[in-house]
Amino acid sequence: MAIPLNLNYVPPGKYQETRFEKIHNVTAVSEAEGARWVAEEIAAQIRSCIDRPFVLGLATGSSPIRIYQYLVQMHREEGLSFKNVITFNLDEYYPIAPTDVQSYHHFMHEHLFDHIDINPENVHIPKGQLSPESIRPYCQSYDEKIADLGGLDFQLLGIGRTGHIGFNEPGSHRNSATRLISLDPVTRADAAKDFNGIDKVPTKAITMGIDTIMNAKRIILLAWGQHKAPIVSRTIEGTMSEAVPATFLQEHNNITCLLDQESSSDLTRINTPWLVKDCDWTDDLKKKAIIWLCEQTKKSILKLTQRDYNEYGLSDLLATAGRAYDLNVWMFNQLQHTITGWPGGKPNFSDENRPERAEPAHKRCLIFSPHPDDDVISMGGTFARLIDQGHEVHVAYQTSGNIAVSDEDALRFLEVYENTFPDNASTRELKKELLANEEVPVATKSIRAIKGAIRRSECMGAARFLKLPVSQLHFMDLPFYETGTVKKKDPTQADVDQTIELIKKLRPHQIYAAGDLADPHGTHRICLDVLFEALKTLKSESFMKDCWVWLYRGAWQEWDIHEIEMAIPISPDQVIQKRNAILYHQSQKDRVMFQGEDNREFWLRAEERNRDTALKYNELGMAEYESMEAFRRYFF
Repeated sequence: MAIPLNLNYVPPGKYQETRFEKIHNVTAVSEAEGARWVAEEIAAQIRSCIDRPFVLGLATGSSPIRIYQYLVQMHREEGLSFKNVITFNLDEYYPIAPTDVQSYHHFMHEHLFDHIDINPENVHIPKGQLSPESIRPYCQSYDEKIADLGGLDFQLLGIGRTGHIGFNEPGSHRNSATRLISLDPVTRADAAKDFNGIDKVPTKAITMGIDTIMNAKRIILLAWGQHKAPIVSRTIEGTMSEAVPATFLQEHNNITCLLDQESSSDLTRINTPWLVKDCDWTDDLKKKAIIWLCEQTKKSILKLTQRDYNEYGLSDLLATAGRAYDLNVWMFNQLQHTITGWPGGKPNFSDENRPERAEPAHKRCLIFSPHPDDDVISMGGTFARLIDQGHEVHVAYQTSGNIAVSDEDALRFLEVYENTFPDNASTRELKKELLANEEVPVATKSIRAIKGAIRRSECMGAARFLKLPVSQLHFMDLPFYETGTVKKKDPTQADVDQTIELIKKLRPHQIYAAGDLADPHGTHRICLDVLFEALKTLKSESFMKDCWVWLYRGAWQEWDIHEIEMAIPISPDQVIQKRNAILYHQSQKDRVMFQGEDNREFWLRAEERNRDTALKYNELGMAEYESMEAFRRYFF
């Protein structure tokens, strides 16, 4: 749970529940709330710095964008002046021109400097166009400028999945200064979405050194999202090591890690709170603790003993909830009752111990798919089962997915049409436009239309394969997505209204939506937020009383076993059927443009996650299945 924000420094480990933590950290209810608090602290320090310049260290990437938005808002609405501020940015790609849209020079001017009254001479961003012989003296002068000003008053940091701060990759020394560095392959993979492919990401960067960062008087490190949880845990609770450069921050005496609920989820006091404090043993926490105990002891649920509970720090659970035998039976039944072969409910059977209602026997089901292939990747087996069992299934593709189609694929389709209709002038013009696309930072409307059409046709092919009428596919093309770049607009009421209109039209008994928040380009999260806003508006509608919402995962992550409320077994034949449905999305095969940390094709990663879920159920004492797709219910 999030706690009230207090960004004032508190010694780590001061309280019992934080005794494993070596860096003060605060969990915000949302990224927006956290960003507001940081912006207010920066603003307060700027205002209080009267007799000398305020020296501000800045970061780039997605994490600080909201902070910069709030600072710009404060400048416009509250008169916050930056005339007395001198800034130093952490890093810049090398080689890269300042006019390049992927450069951090461009990023900072787009999000902050062009909108405030800062003196241009007070802005310092490492140069990405230096001759090899000038790099070292330039870096030395960068550090000297900071030192001559008395060091950084405030340093804003993000953190990469490698544990880098700035671009100080694993292996960076504690005493490192500003320098040229080679980028870790994971860092380059994470940046691929911004450069439209990993092959276009620079292999080097100039970065402020760890020693310069550590000399800052105040540091706030930002980390948002589920994908940052493992490295946040290692940074805050792990051993200080060059292998995770962010762990050097444990030595700083005035640092706060500002997290959201997802990025803080691996911290001991949140992930396994029974190890550090007495717990309020809700059913959810009991399930989590018992499954954790099974993993620690490598035992199935019904084999756990009183001694196991005591030896692994769960004696408080026994004291509260009773004998190990009773807990084991309760947990076994809880898990058993999540399993069903009838995702739409089993007609004419008691639904007392089933996750879904028996009535109505034939349901209208609406599957929301953020990208054009998430439906079959994440719940292809359940999708097919719903159709086979006679339910009316609709799929809403929330975005066009056009940016994930390569220029080469689009060119191939155009050439097929060109060879079929050689005298078509518009086809020749489109081909010419496409061949020039590499030089254009934003894809044109025509190119987006071609790529979107390719993905629509793939959806139609998969639907026909699963025997779903194409008329029950709904291509929403939500406006927030249609920018022609990886960077998306903030969602607006137009996105929400479009979602409301579709739900009102279909009046579904079931809604399936992507709760997969580890998506590296954030589309899943935005689509889910849009849906949640629509559900808030529709909550009072009479038909919504009969509508249940199920959240799926699978493309980027999977539900933990204790979170699963409906598990759909998939037979070997159905695994093949799901695979073939995924393979209809040929533009995403062999060359997935935005893979995140997993470089396998989507059908491979989906199959492994589904197999792992079934294996975990089996290890806990359930029946053995080939695969399982998992869902968690959302109450609106």
